[in-house]
Amino acid sequence: MPVRRHAPSVGTMTNTALITGASRGLGLALARSLAGAGWNLVLTARGADELARVADELGATAIPGDVTDPRHRERLAAAVPGLDLLVNNAGALGVTPLPPVAGYPLADFRDLLEANVVAPLALVQLTLPALRARGGAIVNVTSDAAAEPYEGWGGYGATKAALEQLSNVLAAEEPEVAVWWVDPGEMNTAMLAQAVGAEEAGQAVDPAEVATALRALVGERPPSGRVNLR
Repeated sequence: MPVRRHAPSVGTMTNTALITGASRGLGLALARSLAGAGWNLVLTARGADELARVADELGATAIPGDVTDPRHRERLAAAVPGLDLLVNNAGALGVTPLPPVAGYPLADFRDLLEANVVAPLALVQLTLPALRARGGAIVNVTSDAAAEPYEGWGGYGATKAALEQLSNVLAAEEPEVAVWWVDPGEMNTAMLAQAVGAEEAGQAVDPAEVATALRALVGERPPSGRVNLR
């Protein structure tokens, strides 16, 4: 069940955002940035305890769970009958060490597609009625691996390429809803450290810097399209 934690007064709830993968990395940084601007937040991530601490900090609604679970997605959509912004940030890296395409285990690739393509699309489908009603926006977090031939990144990159094309078509089909597929560039996150090691990841950009640029994007509301925040 959703847990309301130290909610701000109703007068400040002018905008509502649903952010997936909100307990760490870019999701957490964006949640902090939007909370500072007075947004009402519904946050989800798999780690219940970690998410609860974030919700306590930000006065947000925490709904822990896995976005690949259809029942969890239904709970999320039910929690936001009025929605201004959906941020599909949650995702998976896949098999590590990163394997070549020729040797990518197909069962693991199917799981990766479920996490990085099917789950975001399903959540978009469930929340579109609320987003249409408010003239809302969708942010699908993608990667330069969707377009560049980085060795070892074929599985992950293929899922992000699929997410980008879904976003591209969605933008054409839903002109009243802003749709941005956002490449945040390399960030110092646990996912990047898992892929390249903590030392190299530590040299990447702080997610808070990217979150500031992403919040500005939402505020400026440019036309739908691919956005490179690097």
